Amino acid sequence: MFSTITQWVSSHKAISSVIAAVLVVGVGTGIFMAANASADVTTTSTEPSTTTSSSTSMPTTSQSSEGPTTTLPSTISPINGLPVTDPAQLARRLLAVKIDNHPNARPHSGINHADMVFEIKVEGITRFLTLWMQSDSEFLGPVRSGRPTDATLLSALNKPTFAISGAQGWVQNMITSLDINLLTETTPAMFRVGFRSAPHNLYTTTDGLRADADARQYEDEPPSGPIWEFGPMPADAPAAASVAMSFQGTTTLWTWDEATWLRTTDGRESNWRDEDGTEGRIGFPVLIALFSEQYSNNGLPSSHTTGTGQAYVFADGKYIEGTWERATEDEWYTLTDTEGNPIAVPPGQAWVSLVPTGAAFEIE
Repeated sequence: MFSTITQWVSSHKAISSVIAAVLVVGVGTGIFMAANASADVTTTSTEPSTTTSSSTSMPTTSQSSEGPTTTLPSTISPINGLPVTDPAQLARRLLAVKIDNHPNARPHSGINHADMVFEIKVEGITRFLTLWMQSDSEFLGPVRSGRPTDATLLSALNKPTFAISGAQGWVQNMITSLDINLLTETTPAMFRVGFRSAPHNLYTTTDGLRADADARQYEDEPPSGPIWEFGPMPADAPAAASVAMSFQGTTTLWTWDEATWLRTTDGRESNWRDEDGTEGRIGFPVLIALFSEQYSNNGLPSSHTTGTGQAYVFADGKYIEGTWERATEDEWYTLTDTEGNPIAVPPGQAWVSLVPTGAAFEIE
């Protein structure tokens, strides 16, 4: 059965209506507590959302003897399923930038514009792996070092360009061995700001990084196709007002505010900061939680990104429970619900959390 995509868009972008088709899937219900103890979080009052939504209609489907098929239009982002007004943005490389999440690096800059963000555990805190294809940022940072988990995620995305502040030599070798093009504290795209101290003061622009990648003649090819199965959140999915998760050192709380999930970190509202000092609340319309086994890779905290684990998708103030699978690092995640049916990820900027298996996790 097919249905109209509910398209999520951010208020800072002007996005035209497009036609899309999606596969609607069944979902399981219920609340999962993956914890030995509850997360020490409280629901906070929220500010007005800065994210709005719009919808499109008239899906295109076809029927054959083998059943219905769906083809996503070329104007849909393969990263988050959002409509793209400039086709040239779909023909360029995927850019990844590693962002600091130390308390001295907050508020962050630019990440609110990212197509998708991964939150990954490091030593006592987390760091962010931001993905950029149709979106850009003129002031992004602070930029931080690469880690082994980054490489295992990016290797499936068709030779992306990865910008970092640096990394241990063996980590850089690991990254480049997986056909990931590396930009390490490159100039002039990366620069130091005066309002923060090192190492939390390295910033960049995505246009500058793309220019540096062009100068090095790095591949400029997009991912081969949609990384998720995109589709609307089922109408009968269970409601969720908030979701709290622990990274065994950092605790985050996401609270639904009509059009977006607003982020709180360790009891304080998470903000972004523009170059002129303007600040606002970090909010993303789609959340994905992938429970991942943790291990030490030559002393560096790392997350297993292949195998299988518990998965959740949150959007529209609802959630779907299921399982993720990923056989190799050359493939992307496959999401299925509790009955084994594919989970469709609602289109929209997505925040993906690699939650340590066994860490506190609570839906309300």
